[in-house]
Amino acid sequence: MSGAAANPTETKPINPLLKLALEFGPLAIFFFVNSYGDRWFGVAEDRRIFVATGVFIAASLLALALSKIVMNHLPRMVIVNAVVVTVFGGLTLALDDAFFIKVKPTIVNTLFGCVLLGGLYFGRSLLALVLDSVLQLDEEGWRKLTLRWGLFFFVLAALNEVVWRTQTQDFWVAFKVWGVMPLTMIFALAQTPLILKHEIKREGAE
Repeated sequence: MSGAAANPTETKPINPLLKLALEFGPLAIFFFVNSYGDRWFGVAEDRRIFVATGVFIAASLLALALSKIVMNHLPRMVIVNAVVVTVFGGLTLALDDAFFIKVKPTIVNTLFGCVLLGGLYFGRSLLALVLDSVLQLDEEGWRKLTLRWGLFFFVLAALNEVVWRTQTQDFWVAFKVWGVMPLTMIFALAQTPLILKHEIKREGAE
């Protein structure tokens, strides 16, 4: 029998749109159930957030399972999202208090910011551990990129606090889905000059 046996742990290639659906899908479902839960499930308007939270938990766990099946591995962000949504969503349902699902982004983004900046304090650019298979940067590039993302996570945490404390619940849900994602994409694209400046060219590349 010729040829090497396939590695069962090898990551399978995945369509970018499918990857986006697995990562963003549960959040979009959360938005639509919160917006139309009273019509779809016949619940009172002030109970939509709790129905949406339950569906959010189920969708996040389903995305976790599908990621394993489709890609043959579990991306870190999908794991983190499923765990955090389950914990804070579970508290929301168990204690019948939407505070926990609303404060989840604040705690998660603050944690990410602390981890990244804390790593820099100890001389480690932890972002490189997550993105080293995608980007090849020199040490200064990783340090600057890590610093910027660490600060950006703190900005997202502050924005979440301002929005959920000053705006309506529906506005907060819409901002969480349709505000945070575009802001993150714009910020990521804005880092392109830094990445190009500090990129390490692969051997043989012009």
